[in-house]
Amino acid sequence: LVELTRAKVQPMVNGLFPEVERAIVMKALETSVIFLTPENIESVLRTSPWLHTIWDLANMYLLQRGADPLSPDAPSIVGLSQETSCYLSLDYLKEPGNDPFADYLVHEAAHVFHNCRRCTIGLPETRTRHALLNIHYAKRETFAYACEAYSRILTMGNSLKCRRDALALHSQGSLPNKDVVNQKEYLDILAQAVGARNGWKRILQACAPKD
Repeated sequence: LVELTRAKVQPMVNGLFPEVERAIVMKALETSVIFLTPENIESVLRTSPWLHTIWDLANMYLLQRGADPLSPDAPSIVGLSQETSCYLSLDYLKEPGNDPFADYLVHEAAHVFHNCRRCTIGLPETRTRHALLNIHYAKRETFAYACEAYSRILTMGNSLKCRRDALALHSQGSLPNKDVVNQKEYLDILAQAVGARNGWKRILQACAPKD
């Protein structure tokens, strides 16, 4: 599990954090990913402090086991973040689905960057910087979805042409729900990222609070 997490999130961490902080951030993420299993589901639900999180996790577990959810309107999700924990369904480990640009582990890990305070993992805070990364509240989903898609784009080729071709394919396929993110803005951010030397920084800059 640690090796899987490291392989998935190391490029993102390298692109978003200075070298002196990377090992500390990686250590925190390596222990943050939790797959829901028959052995741990009870303790996960009992120790979660938020009722809405308990509800979502219980339904996520029931769906991965092939059981009916607790309610017909329960969300059909494969991942969920809470503070420094990234909960994933075992469905994540199955054969890839129809969307080659989806990676729930990267998506949920990206949410940790605004959920986790720097002091929690031993990094210094400043007057204006408390979270690992400063991300505008309204852009948190945009940031996570962009990181998710960009991580997949990078696996499809090293050249600028390969990245642009991958983005073009993504733009014609399944995009994040327009009720969650502004799809045009999302694609514009990814276009900046694929053309940049450090696309991760471009994503962060586009989703940071404006002074």
